[in-house]
Amino acid sequence: MSMTEKKPGRIVGIDYGEVRIGIAITDPQQQIASPLITYVRRGARQDAQYFRRLAQDEEVQRFIVGLPLSLDGGESRKSIEARKFGKWLAEVTNLPVKFFDERYTTVQAEQLMLQADLSRKSRKRRVDKLAAQIMLQAYLESRQKDRRQG
Repeated sequence: MSMTEKKPGRIVGIDYGEVRIGIAITDPQQQIASPLITYVRRGARQDAQYFRRLAQDEEVQRFIVGLPLSLDGGESRKSIEARKFGKWLAEVTNLPVKFFDERYTTVQAEQLMLQADLSRKSRKRRVDKLAAQIMLQAYLESRQKDRRQG
C-alpha cells in the first residue's frame, strides 16, 4: 500500500437510545459487522469522551446511526432524536456520520435471542448491540449491492 492510499478503517454502527446505545463495529476491510458493546449513557461529557476514545482506539472511519423511521418511512420522534445524536456525534468525534433505516432491527434481534433461548435478563443486556450489528450488516450489504448495480 503506497503512502497515498488510505486504508479502509472501521465503521461503527449505532443503535441509539436515550439510556442505552447499542454499538457494532466492522472489521478493517468493512466486510463483517460484529456486536461490540451496549453503552450505558453517562452524560454528555463522559459520552463524548467514550466515543472519541472508541474512534481513536478502533481507527474508525465513520459512524452509521440507525434511523428508526415510522412504518410508512416518515420521521418519528425517535428518528429526530437519533438525527440530533448523530449531529452531536459528528461534532465530538470530527468523523462523518451517515444515517441508515433501522426499522425492525430490534425485533429481529429479539427473535434471534428467543430462538437461542436466552433468558430475559440476557436478552435485555444484548438486544441493543445485536440490533446495531443487524443494522450495520444491512448497511454493508446495501453498499455492496449499490456497487454491483453501479
